[in-house]
Amino acid sequence: MAAGEATMGVSGPDTQVEIEVRGMDCAECVLHVEGALARVPGVRSARVSLAAEKAFVTIDAARVGLPALHAAIAGAGYSVPRDGPGTRVSQSETRARTLARRTLTALGLVAGLVLFVVVVGEWLGLFKAVTRLIPLPVGLALVLAGGWPVLRKVVVAAWHRQITSHTLMTLGVIAALVVGEWPTAAVVVMFMRIGDAIEGYTTDHARQAVRALERLAPAAARVERNGQEVEVLLAEVRAGEVVVVRPGERSPTDGEVVEGTASVDQSSMTGEAMPLEAAPGSQVYASSLVRGGALRIRATHIGPESLFGRVIRMVEEAETHRARVQRVADRFATYYVPFVAAIALITYLLRRDPLASAAVLVVACSCSFALATPVALLASLGAAARRGVLIKGGSVLEALAAVDVLLIDKTGTLTLGRPQVTSIDPVPGFTDVDVLRLAASAEHYSEHPLAEAIRRAARERGLASPAPARFAAQPGVGVTAQVEGREVRVSAVVGDAAGAAAAGTRVQVTRDGARVGVLAFVDEVRPDVAPALEALRALGLRTIEMLTGDSAAAAGPVAEYLGLTYRAGLLPDDKIRIVREYQAAGRRVMMIGDGVNDAPALAQAEVGIAMGAIGSDVALEAAPVALLRDDWAAVPELMRISRRTMGVIRGNLAFTTIYNAVGLTLAALGILPPIFAAAAQSLPDIGILGNSSRLLRQ
Repeated sequence: MAAGEATMGVSGPDTQVEIEVRGMDCAECVLHVEGALARVPGVRSARVSLAAEKAFVTIDAARVGLPALHAAIAGAGYSVPRDGPGTRVSQSETRARTLARRTLTALGLVAGLVLFVVVVGEWLGLFKAVTRLIPLPVGLALVLAGGWPVLRKVVVAAWHRQITSHTLMTLGVIAALVVGEWPTAAVVVMFMRIGDAIEGYTTDHARQAVRALERLAPAAARVERNGQEVEVLLAEVRAGEVVVVRPGERSPTDGEVVEGTASVDQSSMTGEAMPLEAAPGSQVYASSLVRGGALRIRATHIGPESLFGRVIRMVEEAETHRARVQRVADRFATYYVPFVAAIALITYLLRRDPLASAAVLVVACSCSFALATPVALLASLGAAARRGVLIKGGSVLEALAAVDVLLIDKTGTLTLGRPQVTSIDPVPGFTDVDVLRLAASAEHYSEHPLAEAIRRAARERGLASPAPARFAAQPGVGVTAQVEGREVRVSAVVGDAAGAAAAGTRVQVTRDGARVGVLAFVDEVRPDVAPALEALRALGLRTIEMLTGDSAAAAGPVAEYLGLTYRAGLLPDDKIRIVREYQAAGRRVMMIGDGVNDAPALAQAEVGIAMGAIGSDVALEAAPVALLRDDWAAVPELMRISRRTMGVIRGNLAFTTIYNAVGLTLAALGILPPIFAAAAQSLPDIGILGNSSRLLRQ
């Protein structure tokens, strides 16, 4: 693989490329990188994650390759790391970088405050002739030396015909120098550095959600090779090899336990606090913590291909799916810079005061508009991921806050999805063994939960159920198979109910068109469903409906027990039709299902939630929201998170709008000099960071 490339796979005629990008420190950088990549011939789409520091690019591989993409990123003023894909930075190195950044920020703050006091004192007449003791060349050198890291970015951006928030402040610095106010220019530069450090800290803060997840998976593995245990990098582990995980260590790969027993804590993946007991044959996922024993695990999926790797990728990509409010803010930020420049020009034409114009340029904080949304979204997406809830983008969070209809699948979603045969009623001339044996053979290839219940009941009785010669399944209707030369049919649900909190279901078995007998099943309602539905109603969700392919007789007791309206006997296409009916009426739909047969309806709804998605590739890929464990309590919490997030975003946007409006007005009127404008320019970022940080504690 090329340097900086994490994954590269083919999807139809297009190729999906993931590239690490360095040098991005604000939301404007994301737009610059996306724009540079989008202009490369052969690029279908480009989405960039600030938190993950990655670009996700869809390309026509016949027209463009990685060198052209890397060149576009470099041409925009950013870089692609030369180390190998997936290379991690050590914790000590991370701490060193953090310490260096904080030290430089502290030194810049002290120097800036000292100079700020001197210049303000001079402005107030308290320190006469202090700054005059420093020759102009020395002052210019001070301005250039102090501001070069930021000024360089402005020059690079200008070279690529880009305007950033620092462009305005740089113009303010130039204006101050033109009129001979180099001390003012120096103070502005110092606050530019401080503001830049604050923006960098804000961005790093937003990245912590992703980095905290990444640190849960080991970077190395202990592998059995040639009869010995060898420690290798994770990227060097091959599928099929046996990895050894000792007590207190995390599994580096997905795999099947081949030897050993232990308690396995999968809370990093699912949020489930209770550990699972692992034994030979058990499935273990990467990042799972092994306790109370050692395990030998045959690796099946490694690194990015593991479930944990895919979860990380989805969290990283989620940021790139921007909410509508974020797209509006990004667009506003693009027009805000020329708007401010126009105000500065008008101020100069009306007042003939270059310092007032410089103050207008300096006080404007366009980056705060761009930061108002992504920092809040990243905080919520990361907090949800730590609980085993995957939300695929800010657009999903935004839609969640507005849903007013909930549609729910029954089997496996409201119920436990593991029905049991409770009784067999054969017709005269047949025994219950005959009925069960024929049904088990007919259902040999079926994946329906009732089919598994039939096969399980046959196994428990020790009955042989050979595979049928022919098999055909019709979703929502039943199966038809050729068993022992006769046509056996297990029909759709036709029975009635049994039990207050259970779903009673009966199916009939026929042979050559004649009934052989009836099987009765029961499937218990999940105990956490009722309180979750009450919590959703308390949040204002009034329309809640159950959709099922089961008969009305089977669905009725469940719906009555939970206080739901329902529609029964539905095919998968019927569920999509119902979702569209609500949408045509202007309603916003949330659909909850098992992520397999409900995948089309989950994709059609504004928000589709797949329950228990940890074992389903379809669920992980199809649903906008995936719950890695069956936890209904997460559903109302999701709605609370989405509403809190949108509230924080609206607060951020309102705050930065009012703050900038007041600052621009005071600067244009000459009330706010450039020195104080420079100091004020950094405050919105701090306010946005503080407000958005509340979401990390969800």
